[in-house]
Amino acid sequence: MTGCVGYRGYYDEAAAKAEAAELTEQGYEANMYPVPAYSTLGMMNWAGGDPLLSTFIQYPEGELARLLFHELAHRVVYAKNDTMFNESFATAVERLGGARWLEQHASEKARQEYAEFDGRRRQFRALSRSTRERLKDAYEAPGTEPAEKEAAKARIMAAFRAEYAQLRASWPGDPARYRGYDRWVASANNAFFGTQAAYDELVPAFEALFHRVGDDWERFYDAARTLEKLPKPERHRQLKEGTGG
Repeated sequence: MTGCVGYRGYYDEAAAKAEAAELTEQGYEANMYPVPAYSTLGMMNWAGGDPLLSTFIQYPEGELARLLFHELAHRVVYAKNDTMFNESFATAVERLGGARWLEQHASEKARQEYAEFDGRRRQFRALSRSTRERLKDAYEAPGTEPAEKEAAKARIMAAFRAEYAQLRASWPGDPARYRGYDRWVASANNAFFGTQAAYDELVPAFEALFHRVGDDWERFYDAARTLEKLPKPERHRQLKEGTGG
């Protein structure tokens, strides 16, 4: 029943698998998956910057722009040991910046491609978010025994996979395009849903902050840097309450 959420970057796949196995043996749930891109926070500047990888360079034009905005955002604001703050900030930047880029620079074809690509991602994230909430309610239900919680978890996960199958059947084109989603769903556990939370939990608060400073990027970045300097609990509190910045 226990879950463990971590955010580790490895250049060595074997080391990542070894740590996941060790956590599993300790009774935690671990989830390991490859990422198409990453930021080294400037550590690769000596080589001209972070590398362009074959895993994303063939993405649709709008998706490539979104990904670059996300990774570059990590070099603007980074709070040590606060994955949720960092990833939610970068996700907000990718959405806000991506929307502006599509509006001002993209062709109609690129906008249509991105709308389809992003539409599927938003559907999947909505399903993951609702499943996460159902699991949270089951775990926190008062007066339930561990065996009852396990049974509730099994039902919720079965429903998640059934709902995903229905969702996937509605997506057009070659089913092979969705193998990444298939892998995520097949291995989904508490750690998976916790990682998803890190990428979207604080996004609405960051988007509200952006609009609160007049949709001004420099003021938005300055406000985020101010939050970055606060202790983690206070940083999250001000961001959620709309008092930060």
